[in-house]
Amino acid sequence: MVAFDLHLDLALSAIQLNRDLTLSVEACRRSEDGIEGRMRGHNTVTFPEMRRGHVGLCIATVLGRVTPGPGGPAVHRTHELAYAAAQGMLAYYRQLESLGICRIVRSAGDLTSATAAWSAATPPAEAPLGFLLGTEGADCITAPSQLEHWWESGLRTISLVHFGVSKYAHGTGTEGSLTPDGHDLLYAMDEIGAILDITHQSDTSFWESLERFKGPVFASHQNCRALVPGPRQFTDDQLKALIERDAVIGHALDNWQLHPNYIRGQTPKSAISLSNFVDQIDRISQLAGNARHSAIGSDLDGLFGSEQTPEEVDTIADVQKLPPLLKARGYADIDVANVMAGNAIRFFERTLPPS
Repeated sequence: MVAFDLHLDLALSAIQLNRDLTLSVEACRRSEDGIEGRMRGHNTVTFPEMRRGHVGLCIATVLGRVTPGPGGPAVHRTHELAYAAAQGMLAYYRQLESLGICRIVRSAGDLTSATAAWSAATPPAEAPLGFLLGTEGADCITAPSQLEHWWESGLRTISLVHFGVSKYAHGTGTEGSLTPDGHDLLYAMDEIGAILDITHQSDTSFWESLERFKGPVFASHQNCRALVPGPRQFTDDQLKALIERDAVIGHALDNWQLHPNYIRGQTPKSAISLSNFVDQIDRISQLAGNARHSAIGSDLDGLFGSEQTPEEVDTIADVQKLPPLLKARGYADIDVANVMAGNAIRFFERTLPPS
């Protein structure tokens, strides 16, 4: 069954961690033997593994967060550095496209073509992966006036903020509003037809964005606060507001977002299962009265690896374990297909430029 993942930091994993994503997961892990760090030796995503799991469509991110201090993966001192880093990620995706590994999805027509190839029971071996490009945080956009440049480069979805406070909004771990630049960027997005990814926004900036932004909005990797308390998740009221906007909501496979009071390095992997992930889908279905708004937004290899995924998840191919779990919960075949990819496809075919 074709799967559409709404959030994969592929370029971050490749460039910042010097990973060759054309390798198998096993070969990629072996290449990191002896390299210390919690992100090393247990990655979950490579291109062959995406193919094995029929994850033929995804949002592939560019990012660069601006904060004071020494920095780190995708963390920079200035917006000019963040811009340069994100442009490097964009160049990586363009190179993959030139090699036939991926196809950058710029329009609804592109998405329809990519979907057709990956909807076959056995997709053609040469079928490129469909990459819709988006930001995680917008610090790499140095000013709202630069949006047209990014749009022409293929960027279609924009999130205003990651962790902390960006040039445009307050995000995870903070409480506060949009900035004046945030107001201007939302206006520019409305004008050009960009899609707002509202993930990671603080509660205040979330509501301000829904009020000010008139275009399409979705959440790429966002779970439910009613199930896992904490500001990283959205409340039922926030989720219902997104449902009213006909949004799609991708759910993350990060154990931190699936298990209350998760402590990195202490809570055992065995404490969290894919059943917890299905609970997130159930919650959205209950709020909406249907199964037309949930999707996969795994965030796999988003600065964590298999040590921080549910017990049954070793690689991204394990998303194919979801259909039987959903069917066991009473989901019809069409609903299962929609959660795996259909909801996301329908949303973006409606919101991307026609051609």
